Amino acid sequence: MKAIGYKQAGPITAQDALIEFEAATPVLGPRDLLVEVRGISVNPVDVKVRAMPELGPEKGQTKIIGYDAAGIVREIGSDVRTFKVGDAVYYAGEITRPGTNSAYHAVDERIVGKKPKSLGFAEAAGFPLTSITAWEILFDSFGLKEGDGKGESLLIVGAAGGVGSILIQLAKKLTGLTVIATASRPDTIEWVKKMGADQVINHRESLVEQVKALGIQPRYVASLNGTEGHFPAIVELIKPRGHIALIDDPQSLAINSIKPKALSFSWEFMFARSMFQTEDMEKQHELLNRVAELIDGGTLISTVTKNLGKVSAAMLKQAHVQQESGRVIGKNVLDGFDA
Repeated sequence: MKAIGYKQAGPITAQDALIEFEAATPVLGPRDLLVEVRGISVNPVDVKVRAMPELGPEKGQTKIIGYDAAGIVREIGSDVRTFKVGDAVYYAGEITRPGTNSAYHAVDERIVGKKPKSLGFAEAAGFPLTSITAWEILFDSFGLKEGDGKGESLLIVGAAGGVGSILIQLAKKLTGLTVIATASRPDTIEWVKKMGADQVINHRESLVEQVKALGIQPRYVASLNGTEGHFPAIVELIKPRGHIALIDDPQSLAINSIKPKALSFSWEFMFARSMFQTEDMEKQHELLNRVAELIDGGTLISTVTKNLGKVSAAMLKQAHVQQESGRVIGKNVLDGFDA
């Protein structure tokens, strides 16, 4: 089958940073689906993994990455009970297995959802990883239940990317939280307003001054990038006994600074359930089905801003370049391989 991968970790500017090659069709485990990939998206994790030598392929091997896909189930494992051949699905894959940048992909049914009927495959592929991340921040990390955020507020730092775009919507539509989103350019400001943010502030200026001027003290903060630089401001702004969740990888944080306010603190990593085969792994299947229903019902709107066309090594390199620029709004997606 056609696949795109790399033999050596390094910069995207390298001639062989991503190459097209022929790979063996995956062998299915008992709970696996074999999916014909019809659409993929690119996330920050794609470019991070590709650039890190410690996560690179074994010598002489070619590693396939990619952590979002939508497609058609073509085969099922012996113990599969949720899906059948011919079903349209979408999912975010597993970081410890070969990725979705291939014509066919094997994935555990417990982390797969039914594709939104109202979306094409590429557009649907823009949702899984970010939706799972945002959902787990709200309902696992923060411990919220639907409808119980009224009267409280959420500050989202770096809100115009993929996770921020869906987190704004889920927070507004399902919890009733007041959402303060950060964005720094006219186009990103317009975007987060479109996603439903109640207030928008500039993360290149003083967060403390701007949030205090709003007269709002957030109980929840989701820091999606730049956490190291913003952490003192976040601690100053948040309510006592509030909760901070982050997804980026700061080199250092003054974590003891959260003690005086008795704050809770957590990292969100949506691959944890599949990586450790947790007992509640199927929650990701359930939440993806719920997200699909919300999309089809018009409650959630698309976070995709650009379809780069058919998957190829050249187009995927372009997608990585754009992702590394830090200027992607929402999500970039690609269609499947040419037949």
